[in-house]
Amino acid sequence: MTDATPPTDLPIALTIAGSDSGGGAGIQADLKTFEAHGVFGTSVVTAITAQNTQGVSAVHAVPTDTVRAQIDAVADDLRPAAVKTGMLASAALIEVIVAALEEHDLGPLVVDPVMVATSGDRLLDRDAESILVGSLLPRATIVTPNLSEAAILADRPVRGVDDMEPAARAIGDRGAGAVLVKGGHLDTDTLVDLLWHDGSVRSWERPKLVTRHTHGTGCTLSSAIAARLARGHGLETAVSGALDYVHRAIAAAPGLGEGHGPLLHRIPTD
Repeated sequence: MTDATPPTDLPIALTIAGSDSGGGAGIQADLKTFEAHGVFGTSVVTAITAQNTQGVSAVHAVPTDTVRAQIDAVADDLRPAAVKTGMLASAALIEVIVAALEEHDLGPLVVDPVMVATSGDRLLDRDAESILVGSLLPRATIVTPNLSEAAILADRPVRGVDDMEPAARAIGDRGAGAVLVKGGHLDTDTLVDLLWHDGSVRSWERPKLVTRHTHGTGCTLSSAIAARLARGHGLETAVSGALDYVHRAIAAAPGLGEGHGPLLHRIPTD
């Protein structure tokens, strides 16, 4: 018997996020997305949620010392080529995560500023928002807010397409390396996603898919960007490919659950 020689060129990505018991969002969606992109996924659980396609019924934050220990364990042995953050739950957790990212010099960093679930449930303490803006955004290679999150981060209304570019620039001025304002909540037949990067703006337009199966789209998009960055893609290429992947994953959704159902992550990535 001979030992199998493992591949040495398998990229590693890390998700720092909450656990979704329904399997459609959070670390579950992230790990499925990493796998679909040919990336080895590692994870740091920040919170345990009781949720399904109809909503969130309970949230339990993981102790900060346990979160820090998870990051240390991964960074010391399975150093990721890219990191994404999702649900961070509290100011104390954000501070611990930022300190660990700085100490281990981890990046590039994709920040999905999870504040509100698709169902409308609040997933981030209000007093943590200033910590996220002041400490985490400046470390972000890219931040990926939806319209509601962009309004909070930019401190200005974001209701339509015309509001997206000013919001992206305002968030960039607060320290983020790049900003992708997601247009999934636009009340239009055509959806627009807008990227601000290096002082320039690029947008993508796609027809709106009329479906209730959109649970975990933000998690999936940010983890797809992180996976592509881990594979060495440039930022705009990573964003473009990730947007296309999510659109196809929504179109292929398996129709599970009675509420906002999950996407189908098991599809070709390119």
